Amino acid sequence: MVQETKRGLWSWAFYDWANSAFATTVMAGFFPVFFKHYWASGMAASESTFWLGMANGASGLIVALIAPLLGAVADRGGLKKGLLVFFTLLGVVMTGGLYLVGEGMWQWAATLYLLAGIGFSAGNVFYDALLPEVSTKQHLDRNSALGYGLGYLGGGLLFAGNVVATLHPEWFHLSGAEQAMRLSFASVALWWLLFTIPLMLWVKEDKPDLRLTIGPVLRDGMRQFMATFRHIRSLRTVWMFLIAYWLYIDGVGTIARMALDYGMALGFDTSVLISALLITQFVAFPAAVLFGRIGERYGARSGILIGIAIYAVLCVWSMFMREAHDFYWLAGVSGLVMGGVQSLSRSLFATLIPHGQAGEFFGFYNMMGKFAAILGPLLMGLVSLVTGSNRLSVLAVLLLFVAGGAILLRVRITAPDGREKLHES
Repeated sequence: MVQETKRGLWSWAFYDWANSAFATTVMAGFFPVFFKHYWASGMAASESTFWLGMANGASGLIVALIAPLLGAVADRGGLKKGLLVFFTLLGVVMTGGLYLVGEGMWQWAATLYLLAGIGFSAGNVFYDALLPEVSTKQHLDRNSALGYGLGYLGGGLLFAGNVVATLHPEWFHLSGAEQAMRLSFASVALWWLLFTIPLMLWVKEDKPDLRLTIGPVLRDGMRQFMATFRHIRSLRTVWMFLIAYWLYIDGVGTIARMALDYGMALGFDTSVLISALLITQFVAFPAAVLFGRIGERYGARSGILIGIAIYAVLCVWSMFMREAHDFYWLAGVSGLVMGGVQSLSRSLFATLIPHGQAGEFFGFYNMMGKFAAILGPLLMGLVSLVTGSNRLSVLAVLLLFVAGGAILLRVRITAPDGREKLHES
């Protein structure tokens, strides 16, 4: 029986505050800029877009392949928190290592970024799987949204500080913007590590009655992984939801990872793009919390579909952007729905999870999300490379939102108690 406590819940939620610094400062913010203008400065814009997409896609593929098995092992051995800490340390070390990469060394930068992305994404598998350990089912929408809200706020605060240091390095006695950007990677590593400590100390995880050695855990985990795969395939509505999620969350992730690169390819000034990202973060904080309330009142699927529809409109709009204020509007509206779509998807899926199987079920959930993170960036990069037009690459993202929303509408959801809940077919 889950005992929801404020200390456990907030300690769990602050991990989002911790690792969102990587998503904002590194993934969405400074890495694409530094990659194009410093590490791959002599490379054509379309080619650097391709390699950035490849790095994002490769990290997603690796996590997608290992997540379900690791999730099953984590459940069997009571290792969700332990594996979360392991992948956090991987992400922290690789992110800090970016500070040491010199100019023109784009291969090293891409490799460290890929490994840091694995730490970030794999860590999220076990972070998501701990949600049922800290929240009762009736508060899943609200508590999931709390995590995303804190993530946007914390990631945005550190990002804002790094932006100020980059625009005004003399205030911090730095030699220039280049040094400030390099130091930003070190700051993310320290921030990520520091705010993971509450989760390490105060989040409690159900442990199996019998402590097993690593061999039996791996063997039983593999058997449980196969059993869960067969189980999920027998649940038609669950399977349809996962396919829908795979498509529409791909669009969300692709926009988050590739928006800055897209803006640079259209010729917008870097300061405009960084400012727009800050708008996204601080708008997303209250919006994510609001979407949690929408999910509790009207149902999680309704909130997700609203977000998908708005994203589809933004894709069309982004093809015709010409002025800086267009990008600001795009960032603001995107921030209104980003956290809502992510948090309601997580809480809706959590209603399906049997007690004691959160790791493996969220392993499959995150596997779909990571396979999605492969498709979108690669499609954008390939369309850009083949056509020479970054604007046309947005059509691939639009297609993902339309297809995902259409399938989600076909998922049979009943609400006898006023809340949406998926059922076996």
